[in-house]
Order: sequence, then structure tokens, then C-alpha cells
Amino acid sequence: MRIDILTCLPRLLESPLNDSIVKRARDKGLVTVEVHDLRDYTLDPHRTTDDYAFGGGAGMVMMIEPIHRCLQSLKAQRTYDEVIYMSPDGEQLTQSIANQLSLRQNLILLCGHYKGVDERVREHLVTREISIGDYVLSGGELPAAVLSDAIIRLLPGVLSDESSALTDSFQDGLIAPPVYTRPAEYQGWTVPPVLLSGNPSKIEEWRHENALERTRTRRPRLLDGE
Repeated sequence: MRIDILTCLPRLLESPLNDSIVKRARDKGLVTVEVHDLRDYTLDPHRTTDDYAFGGGAGMVMMIEPIHRCLQSLKAQRTYDEVIYMSPDGEQLTQSIANQLSLRQNLILLCGHYKGVDERVREHLVTREISIGDYVLSGGELPAAVLSDAIIRLLPGVLSDESSALTDSFQDGLIAPPVYTRPAEYQGWTVPPVLLSGNPSKIEEWRHENALERTRTRRPRLLDGE
């Protein structure tokens, strides 16, 4: 198996991927894990990978271009079974999901940061979104490490006793709406016009409606106060 992890902070993954069971699996050649610095895929001389959100608001958004370039480079070398975005509002990670992914050959894990990635990445470039829980971390590096660990330990030969794996047992109550950043048009994929309107009330209305819809479809229990 091969796992490629895309991040703008690769050092956050050094320890989780170079110790314990994961390290032993890599040393045995049972899995290849490569970490790719998204700053190497930007044309910006300052190696910037984020920008301000269209429509205003606090926090920065990861840009689509470095992510797309990195994905294109990797896909030119091999075929990938999944491109997974580590997202707070993705499907909840379960043992069943880990079991499914352990049967794949090549996976890409994308780590978000700041306020997340430009929504067009989620719409056009990833095949799946996975969350490790309904809470917010500083970035997707730790979740990517969690998912990698959950998958790798299931691979044949990783654990000394293979039967061991078989016996292992948010602030306003809404999910955040989609976010976008420059450029406003990329390969025909465009930002919703309301976010470029400069009308704060319309922007807020759009965000609230989309936040409600996402919560209703992805985490309906939150609307029940659970």
C-alpha cells in the first residue's frame, strides 16, 4: 500500500509516521508513506498557500492551485483509489471505513488548515471526506495521522499477532458553509456571485442558509441539540 499526504506543515507528521507500529510497517516495506509540502507547488515566491476568504470574515483559506498541481503530479505517476480530504464535516471515521481503506492500494490524504480549503477542491478534486470527530483542530495533519494509523495496523504482517486487529474494539451548532478564495474563476469553476457582491447582509444570508443545509444533510442530530 502507498499513502501520500498533502500538507502545508509537513513537520507535524514527522513523529506519528516515524514511530511505533507505523514505523515498523514502513521499515518492513509493507507500506509507503510520503508527505508532500504544498508550498513546493505554489508559484508564489513567498511560498504562500492561503489567501483571504471572498466575502470577508476571519481566517484564511487554502488556495486551490497548489493542491491541484500536487494532485496532478502524483496522478501522473500512478492511479489512486481515493483522494481523501480530512474535514471536520466529513463522514465520521469508523472501524468499518478503516477496514475498507486497508484493502486499497494507493490513497491520497489532503490536510486542511486555517479555515479549510477552497470549496472547489471539495467539489472537483477529492473523492471522499473523512472526519475523526465533531470538533476543530488546528489542521488536518493529526487526523491524517490517525487515519493512516488506523489503516496501516490492519495490513497483513504489520502486527505480530494479526488476530489482534480483529478483536479491537462544534460553536453555533451548525456546520460551516462553503468557503472560496482567489482566483474567482479556475478552469471554469466559479465562486458563487453573492460572495463577490460586497453586500454583507446577502453574504451572511447565503452563508447561514448553506450552513443550515449542510448541517441538515450531514449532521442532522446537531439540529436536535444532541
